[in-house]
Amino acid sequence: MPNIKIATFNINSVRIRQDDLIAWLEKDGIDIVALQETKAQDKDFPLAAFTGAGYHAVFKGEKGKNGVAFVSRQPATEVSFGLTAVGLPDEARLIKARFGDLTLINTYVPQGREVDTPYFQYKLEWLRGMRNYLDKGFSVAEPLLWLGDLNVAPEAIDVYDAKKLYGQVGYHPAEHEAFAYTKAWGLEDLFRKHIPDGGHYTFWDYRVANALGRGIGWRIDHILASPSLAARSADAYVAVELRQTERPSDHAPLVVEFSL
Repeated sequence: MPNIKIATFNINSVRIRQDDLIAWLEKDGIDIVALQETKAQDKDFPLAAFTGAGYHAVFKGEKGKNGVAFVSRQPATEVSFGLTAVGLPDEARLIKARFGDLTLINTYVPQGREVDTPYFQYKLEWLRGMRNYLDKGFSVAEPLLWLGDLNVAPEAIDVYDAKKLYGQVGYHPAEHEAFAYTKAWGLEDLFRKHIPDGGHYTFWDYRVANALGRGIGWRIDHILASPSLAARSADAYVAVELRQTERPSDHAPLVVEFSL
């Protein structure tokens, strides 16, 4: 089977950026992209644009916030949504699907807003809930990916200034602990497998002037794999050009190539 490319991208409104996304999918030869923050109710998702370009799409959305989707060259099967099985609300934050023998779990983890608020505690519950979700429904022996905007920078090299940012939402020890707990189910960070050095980010805040050009970024989007699938990963990169378009998302896609 030829190599395939799988990406994750917080698109921050699929209707605004569908044309840029489709052009990039074609240019980079992406086979599957997991989208977050689509910000479109299901009736408003631009399905026709993707099918017209030769892609399939499955999705769940909410008006003006959240929203997750897969856009792919081959149709998804066994599609399901949400973390209700482990006691968390049925928001549009998780979509699971199979593509051949691969299982992909695409999540948009809550941002957490401010430390010492219920929103931050909910984020920690959500991250730990993912471990329970994996324990209940999956085997570490199967080829599985957990990918998406996970809203955690796990290491010092994943933020532009670790000393300044330590303890803030997104780079907080409680988040690191919750993220590590879920990752310890048996998942490997594929970007770090192939790119061990720092200075590579997936998010640059709109509110910071020329954040991309100044390197003021965070690596909070991730693709994590079970051992059998991690062994088949061949390369990883961040598609920074989508952060440089006329109307960009504040994120850029993260891509992993697999030899399947």
